[in-house]
Amino acid sequence: MKLILLRHGKAEDSHPDGDFSRPLVEKGRKQARRAAKLLKAVGELPEIVLTSPLVRARQTAEEFCQTAGIPGATLQGWLASGMAPENALKELAAFHDFKSVAIVGHEPDFSQLIQWILAASGGIEVKKGAVACLEVNPPSRRGTLLYLIPSKLAGEIES
Repeated sequence: MKLILLRHGKAEDSHPDGDFSRPLVEKGRKQARRAAKLLKAVGELPEIVLTSPLVRARQTAEEFCQTAGIPGATLQGWLASGMAPENALKELAAFHDFKSVAIVGHEPDFSQLIQWILAASGGIEVKKGAVACLEVNPPSRRGTLLYLIPSKLAGEIES
């Protein structure tokens, strides 16, 4: 399957109700829309979108799905901040019938997942609003990085 990772967009620095409740700022909403427009333009839209339950991730997924014109995201507790790479691939195995799955989540979770799949040691960072794609076969650890596009570059491609 193609596993598309969309890191949540820029969010407020803090929230009175804690980290879980930090909403996106307008820049973060724009980053999600950029990602959707880019993937739509190149024919890479996912069949299903799974999202972390944290507010900023849910809002990123909502903006992405709405802009892409695809069904809304499905909440997945295992995508919450602190996701373990091994657990992610075990959970993704349940979605093996899909050719492409997008997950919306957090750092350092995504960089750790990419590094774990590629057996790499550091050097990967998924910036806010960035899109990465790997070819994987969950629950197998092996995979191939197809692309990693920062939000800023997605905006340039979109223009």
